[in-house]
This record gives sequence, structure tokens and C-alpha cells, in this order.
Amino acid sequence: MARFRIQQHSSVIQLAYKAIDVVAIGGGFVYRKHQFALSSELITCSAAWTCTLILLAAIGKFSYSTLEFSPAGLTYWLLATPVFAISMRIVMRRVLAMMLKMDIATRKFAVFGATHLGIELAKQLECAPELGLKFLGFFDDRPAHRSIELPERFANRLGSLDHLVEQSRAGNVQVVFVTLPMAAEDRIRSIIQKLNDTTVSAYIVPDIFTFQLLHSRMMDVNGIPVISIYENPLYGVDGIAKRFVDIALAAFGLLILALPMSLLALAVKCTSKGPVLFKQQRYGLDGRPINVWKFRSMIVHQSGDQIQQATLNDSRLTLIGGLLRKSSLDELPQLFNVLAGHMSLVGPRPHATSHNEFYRKQIDGYMLRHKIKPGITGLAQINGYRGETETIEKMEQRIYFDHRYIREWSLSLDIKIILKTFWVVISQRNAY
Repeated sequence: MARFRIQQHSSVIQLAYKAIDVVAIGGGFVYRKHQFALSSELITCSAAWTCTLILLAAIGKFSYSTLEFSPAGLTYWLLATPVFAISMRIVMRRVLAMMLKMDIATRKFAVFGATHLGIELAKQLECAPELGLKFLGFFDDRPAHRSIELPERFANRLGSLDHLVEQSRAGNVQVVFVTLPMAAEDRIRSIIQKLNDTTVSAYIVPDIFTFQLLHSRMMDVNGIPVISIYENPLYGVDGIAKRFVDIALAAFGLLILALPMSLLALAVKCTSKGPVLFKQQRYGLDGRPINVWKFRSMIVHQSGDQIQQATLNDSRLTLIGGLLRKSSLDELPQLFNVLAGHMSLVGPRPHATSHNEFYRKQIDGYMLRHKIKPGITGLAQINGYRGETETIEKMEQRIYFDHRYIREWSLSLDIKIILKTFWVVISQRNAY
């Protein structure tokens, strides 16, 4: 019996190691952004662990490997692992912050160029104590009246380029970030040339914010560094993680909503003539056409070149159409679109084809919202831009939030949007 228990505990340990490997692969996106706030990191860590449990449960179900473990041992492991992982993250952040204050195992960095980009860089590095970088101040050759006003906590001007070189030679500066405008190519070259007589680690921070960024990422093409300006943020592990969550939640949603959806289908059929489901062609990922499904809520449903958005007290609504649209119950069939891979649970809402063709000529960068899959709900919808967009200004705000979602995407953001969507639907704002 004792031998059996030892083997059991050994198997549990092996399973724990496997789980850690899965978390490292499936939750790798946790380590993509060092500037994660602690709350966002903990939410992402918990989401990664949840995905791991679902995967391990599926593996255990088909391999019967879970029969080797006692229920008590599995329970302790399931509860202890996330508590330990979250606790260690909190402790490590505290330890790194203390080490930074005590100048233990840290490197001092300076920024050359008192610019908006330099200030933003200093803020981001301040939020990432795990990098072990301590801010000294700004160096800049320009007189103060030609430079921008620095925030109080960063208002430390240390001198000119010659002073920076002196401090670097003396070992008082270990890292230098150059944040001058891209147009100052000759000046940047001169700075780098003078710094090559020191031992500092020098970095050039390109001012790519002069462009309308969608999703920026550094890549290497056979040794040539390139920076993306317009890019899909969901390649690799991130895309796999989002797709996995989409499939799991959509399948679960369809399972528990099967009966209510059947009753809704019956109600639609009994209260008006026509099909139960309304199919409309819209733009999906990369602007490819997809068919989006909804419960029919209107007597006349269109799919031509000119499609009128639903308005308040719309005469085309069926007997239960208004209720379906206000409660967003008409969107439930799109769970099948999610399972098919045409849509995601969270993303920019797909617009009718005719609306896309109209607004792409009116709003700069409109089509960039199609760099990711459209969603059943999105960041724009939980920020008040749900339903009719009767003015260009309202559509511009919707596109702003769509672009912001693509730039700031994370699994924790998806979860927040899904949870907040329920409140938006209950309050029935901007939907008719």
C-alpha cells in the first residue's frame, strides 16, 4: 500500500510538471508584455491555468490516466498549483521592486532626447521593474525652451551629449535609449558614433508613433530587423489561445442554450412569415466575405447594395423583433459562426457589405478593423457604440475602439469585454 501511495504521488508530480509545460506553451502570451499590470497578469495567468485544466481533463478522459490518482490528491493539486503560481508572481514583483530601490542587480539607464516618445518609454520601463532598469534622467543638447515640458517625476535633465559620454565612460550609465525623431538621422548617427567609445548598451527607439499604428511588432527577416505597422496580433500562441477559448465557450454556450434557442426559433416562426434564420454576407478576416447568421427580427430583410440600419421604432420589426434586438438574443446563432471559425466571441462587429464600402471611403483606416476576425461583441459595444450609428462621428468612435482593441488585445481583455457585455445587454443601451 505504501509503495502504491509513493507511485501515486510520483504520478501526481509528473502530471504537475506536464501541466507546467502546457501552461508555458498555452499561456506563453503572459510573458509577451512586460508592462502588464499585476491585475492583468493574474487574470491572464488564471485564464492560462483554466485552459490547461480543460486540456488535461480531455487528455485524462481519453487516456484514462486520471484513474491512477486519488480524488483528494487531484483536488489538492488543482487548487494548490494556481495559488502557488499567483503567489509567486506577486512575491517576485515585490522582490524585484525592492531590489530596484536598493540598487541590487540593476542597471541605470538614461534617455537621450526629451521627447514625447522618450517620456512614454520612461513610463513603460517604470512599470516593468522585472527588467531591472533604474531611470537616471534625460540628456538633450537642445535648450530647455525648445524641448517639451517633462512630467514632474521625469523632469531630471542631466546635460548634453558630451555629459552623457562622460557619465558612460565613468560607469554611471549602463544603458542608453535614443528617442530622437526619425528625421534626425544624421544626429542619431553622430550620437551612436560618440557612444562607441564607451561600454554602454545603446538602443535606438524608432518614432513609429508618427504613423497610424494598428499593431506594432519587431521581427527579423534573415538578420534584417523590420517593424510591423499594420499587423494581426493573433499569430502563433496568441491565436491558438484565443481560438481555444472561442471553441470552448461557444460549445458550452450552445449546450446550455440549446433549449432557449429552440424556443426562440419557434417564436420567430409562429409570429411572422419567412425563415427563422437571417443570413447576411459581411466582411470577415482580411476582408473575406462570410455569411453571418441571426434570428430574423424584421419582416423585410435585405442583403443588397443598399441596407438601412435598424432605427428606433423601425416599422420593419416583427412582433418579437424589438425584444430580440434589444436583448441581443438575435445574435445567438452566431455561436455557430464562432465554431466554424468565421467569427470570434470578441472582436469588431461585422458590418453589412454595403456599409463597409461606404465607410471605407469616409473614415481613414476603416478597413484595418478586418485584420482580425469579427466578433459577437467588442470593445466598441461595451463603450456605448452598440446599435445604430446614424452619424459619421459615431462610426468614427466605433472604429477608434475597434483599432484600440486590436492594439491592446489580450485574453484578459476578452474576458472583461464578455463579462461587461452582459451588463450592457441587461441595460439595453443603444439597441433597437
